[in-house]
Amino acid sequence: MTEPLNIGRNRAQESTNAIERMYITMRHLFIRGFYKPMGVSGETLREALLTLRPEIYGTIGESKVELSGLQYIIERLPEGIEECSFINLTSDEGYSNSHFKPIIPPKRRRNCYRIDDEQMNIEITRGRSEIYDILTHLTFMFIESHKIMQNVVINEAGHTSRDWEKLKVAVLKEGDLSQKEKEIAITHTANILGRTFAEINQVYDRFATPENPHKFLHLIHSLGKLAIREVIHGDKRVITFSPIVRERLGHHIHGEVWANTIKKTLNEHGLLDRKLHIISANMHSVMNTLFSPIALEELLNEKSNFQVYEQLSNAKNEELRQTVTKKAKEQGMISLDDKSGTNIDVQIFDLAKLSHYKGSDKLYGNEDAPVIIVMDYAFGEQAYETMDELLKPFKDGEEQKAMNVESISIMGKAGILEGGKGDLMIPDAHLFEGTADNYPFHNELKKSDLEDQGLRVYDGSMVTVLGTSLQNRDLLKFFHDSTWNVIGLEMEGAHYQKAIQAAAKLRGNISEKVKLRYAYYASDNPLETGSTLASGGLGTAGVKPTYLITEKILEQIFNDAVQHTKS
Repeated sequence: MTEPLNIGRNRAQESTNAIERMYITMRHLFIRGFYKPMGVSGETLREALLTLRPEIYGTIGESKVELSGLQYIIERLPEGIEECSFINLTSDEGYSNSHFKPIIPPKRRRNCYRIDDEQMNIEITRGRSEIYDILTHLTFMFIESHKIMQNVVINEAGHTSRDWEKLKVAVLKEGDLSQKEKEIAITHTANILGRTFAEINQVYDRFATPENPHKFLHLIHSLGKLAIREVIHGDKRVITFSPIVRERLGHHIHGEVWANTIKKTLNEHGLLDRKLHIISANMHSVMNTLFSPIALEELLNEKSNFQVYEQLSNAKNEELRQTVTKKAKEQGMISLDDKSGTNIDVQIFDLAKLSHYKGSDKLYGNEDAPVIIVMDYAFGEQAYETMDELLKPFKDGEEQKAMNVESISIMGKAGILEGGKGDLMIPDAHLFEGTADNYPFHNELKKSDLEDQGLRVYDGSMVTVLGTSLQNRDLLKFFHDSTWNVIGLEMEGAHYQKAIQAAAKLRGNISEKVKLRYAYYASDNPLETGSTLASGGLGTAGVKPTYLITEKILEQIFNDAVQHTKS
């Protein structure tokens, strides 16, 4: 009876070992400065990824090309990267002041620059996690490109199949394709990819861009073309790391500039000595919760709060969004668009200037009213860098001013191991993947605070993973079934907590009594087929959990502030 458990455990251990090998290899390649992904130097990385077979990369281990995984990575890599033989990972090295136009992927805020027909530069400003993320996606992309090559090269001389020649004709045709031409091209592409006509048709438009409605065909052609060139002509694709990014990584250069800008702004506005509440969240939920009651008063008479929040979450309603933003700025919101390279924008709210929100009338005009600092999501290890720098005292000449931090609240998206998209997770500890490192803490938010709202709520431990795209079913099942009581996985929690504990309990930068609030809502359930991140975003399903958590965090902050005012 124990055999299935042992098999499951062995697979989970294999997966853990594969992840460790990947990260050790990526660090080694980074120190080395360059490698060829489909050459000998990239072999360990490829083998580890194929051993792991992460859920997000679907059929990576099979001969047929994975479509959803391909869409997932293309949304996170710069436009045109599939055409480039040379990919250079750089620091912020001044390209923003050049003629090169920045290319920003739709689902990852990072500046990329197409240097010429063959080279793409990607700026790394968010630490090692960003490098791991990019290299993992590129490794997957190169593996898939070689599947295309294997399906179209028919002999050692490099002759290609009729399907490939027909795809090439469609891609090189000037002007738009007719419906007939498009369907003929899809038929041949389906043969190349080992997929059905229906499967290609289903995903075709998901890859389309306004400039190129037939991007799917161009993508497959470019990937196959470079893979053929690698195998037949020996022109290997190369990934390099610039000397500057290798020198700067780990030195908190961007995080320090970012944190100093915030503290300098607080000091200039006379807010540095106030009680401070830090919230890591998105750039709309706190602002919308605080200011839509007065900015959209008429609309809220007709619709519920959540209906209005849904409208505000829709990119088409830009005018509505601007109405709230304008009102927030009129009422004293300070908006700091990031110029440090962290890609983390910040909003500052002085609660002494707020009179309309629940309980705020007791704080209005009060010189001791607290201040809320909202910071956009960090990425992986960047969470440690930014929080560590933010909690350090502000240097004003020779004088050092400590931050009077009352609470730190972290709201984020996470993968859930029981439940579904939109459900809530309230952690009491973060575990660091691949180690026994654990960070228990007292969470001011409780499961009972968010129950009876139409969403399922789970409490327990969260695993902070090295990369969400590297988790597979065996590993996740092991987490779920273990005595660690794991309810979900995310990428920042342990890094935040490591910085907070160091600041509060070792370095004395903030009070040991700082209140902590962590809450996550499920972006996916990687244990459920068809529910991984590659299956698509949350859409409006993310609105309710986002605002429920936001309202509860604000409620506790206001209650504490009012209690303090009374006493």
